Amino acid sequence: MTLASGRGVRRVSVFQVQTMHSYFKLSPLACACALCSAMAQTTPGEIIITGNPLGREQTSVPASALGRSDLIERGQSTLGETLSGLPGVSSTYFGPNASRPIIRGLDGDRIRVLNNSASSVDVSALSFDHAVPLDVLSTERIEVLRGPAALQYGGSAVGGVVNVIDNRIPREPLSGLSGKAQLQGATGNRERSAAALLESGNARWAWHVDGFDRHTGDVRVPLSVACDKTGETRYAARICNSASQSRGGAVGASTFWDHGYLGASVNTHQSDYGTVAEDQVTIGMKTTRYALEVQQRQLPGWFESVKGRLGHTDYRHTEFDNGAPGTVFANQGQDLRIEARHRALLGWQGVLGAQVESGRFSAVGDEAFAPFSQTRSQALFVHEVLPTAWGQFNAGARWESVRVASLGNPSLDRFEVGTRAFAPWSLAAGTLVQIAPAWRLTGNAAMTQRAPKDYELFANGPHLATHAWEVGNSQLGLEKSRSLDAGLAWQSGPHRMGITAFASDFDNFIALLATGQTQDSLPVQTYQGVKARFRGLEAGGRQRLWQAASTLDLDWRADIVRARNDSTGEPLPRIAPLRLGATLAYAQGPWHAKFGADWHAAQHRVPAGSVATVAYTLANASVSYRQKLPGLTLDWFARIDNLTNQLAYSPTSILTSTAFGKSPLPGRSFKLGVQAGF
Repeated sequence: MTLASGRGVRRVSVFQVQTMHSYFKLSPLACACALCSAMAQTTPGEIIITGNPLGREQTSVPASALGRSDLIERGQSTLGETLSGLPGVSSTYFGPNASRPIIRGLDGDRIRVLNNSASSVDVSALSFDHAVPLDVLSTERIEVLRGPAALQYGGSAVGGVVNVIDNRIPREPLSGLSGKAQLQGATGNRERSAAALLESGNARWAWHVDGFDRHTGDVRVPLSVACDKTGETRYAARICNSASQSRGGAVGASTFWDHGYLGASVNTHQSDYGTVAEDQVTIGMKTTRYALEVQQRQLPGWFESVKGRLGHTDYRHTEFDNGAPGTVFANQGQDLRIEARHRALLGWQGVLGAQVESGRFSAVGDEAFAPFSQTRSQALFVHEVLPTAWGQFNAGARWESVRVASLGNPSLDRFEVGTRAFAPWSLAAGTLVQIAPAWRLTGNAAMTQRAPKDYELFANGPHLATHAWEVGNSQLGLEKSRSLDAGLAWQSGPHRMGITAFASDFDNFIALLATGQTQDSLPVQTYQGVKARFRGLEAGGRQRLWQAASTLDLDWRADIVRARNDSTGEPLPRIAPLRLGATLAYAQGPWHAKFGADWHAAQHRVPAGSVATVAYTLANASVSYRQKLPGLTLDWFARIDNLTNQLAYSPTSILTSTAFGKSPLPGRSFKLGVQAGF
């Protein structure tokens, strides 16, 4: 684990945190799942502490994290594929260009994607072929919060939160000029990428500027795939229509005073990519975000500090059919979050907060399957922690008011017009017990409620990504869940291990289910509330095999999720099977090398209409070297993915059922790159 203060970090044992509780107080919901995340953490090295509302000076929300070195090694062109393989995390994989994370079997709007703890306003949860407008080339680190700790960011985040963090608003004074530049290429998708950033400042001012550019071609796979993109059928060992171009950048600046700062930034992201399910359909996407952030510390009175964030996002993408513009999706949103940390009250430490979000969505075109809509939400939340002699007790609550309005569509008369209002609330509590110097036990429980989304209420149209005519249900009520997780973690020197068991039961789990009817040659699917249950295990650890002038470690990981529709008795779709993985990690001086493999079991637990997948193993190897020159550091890296060129299909991708054979997982690919820093 790592403690962060300013722009520096300090490594500490994850089990030293308890002994430092008088100095570092965890957020309540964070501590509620402390063991779960600590046990699930398999990224060798560190956890960065930012994912809790008590601020930078506090211990971390225990979570899996990928720092900059991890992102250099395993970063992919999509957020989902970059995180896939972390314990409990898989990917929706709609080809190589559109992929969202799945956490503990939950996807879509049950997973919140944040940028610097603020909502990422887009339409990626609306459809599997819509990309998340974030790129790892411009990212400093990514945190994954599982279970109840995610509730501080919204009641809809019942599965978890993915927080993509950058320094586009400097939060600490800078000294002098610093920068980074990265170049990389890959053979599997003919990638050519470049990224750079510059930062400078003094005790009162700081500024940041960055940019990136990524070009990829069609992705190589282990078998020949038919392609009709040119108007005639051709066969090649590449995924048809999977090329992409992405670019973007940002500028930001902050001013500092003795106990606070005020900063602002503007960033843009553009991407043009093929949708892979349809050979002649591409998407042109552009998003621009404006952000303002302020914090004041060392206040008099009841509150120690107050922090506020305000953001505005304009998102738009156009779907092109053989070059001709088709459906245009747009989403304009604002978000405001205020957090106030209070002084100790009867031993309790914590944060009170308020959050306001609003969004205006539109889809214009014959294939618009959701109406124009407005969504507004307000929330109040509290997170508290009580340190004890034996550990900690944590509690938290969140209340929301959500209003969803369908405005119809001026060009299409098939949509229902109306408004629904909801008042979801969520509670969480947990304990953390240090049962021995090297052993920690944690248990937590949560009750959550989620308001239906606009498309779940009012959709009515052809959705080619799911190959269905989707119909919403305006009478849907709140989605309610009850969750438990418990686990055990151990660490002794460089050795560590942990295991977590979790269970979630849903009332009115909102699922898209077949009706047996057809419309315009498409099967009709409707959003319905069903009873559902999720059960699973996550485990991981590290064993030091050798230590002298060099070190050799064995990292291992495992997870499994079982999810069932209790209303029908069938399994829920797109659930990852049992996964087992291990990596040998060697380090000597500036050299680091890894060799690993991940085995995915066959997935036969699928509902009617879904396709079962066979077992497969993906192997990879990497090597890196840090070269230090006067005033410059060069990090060279090379990696081979899918070393054996294994043919595999993702059990968590809808393409496996709706377009089987068109988009297998990528074949063997060699990546080479360098990052320079000064």
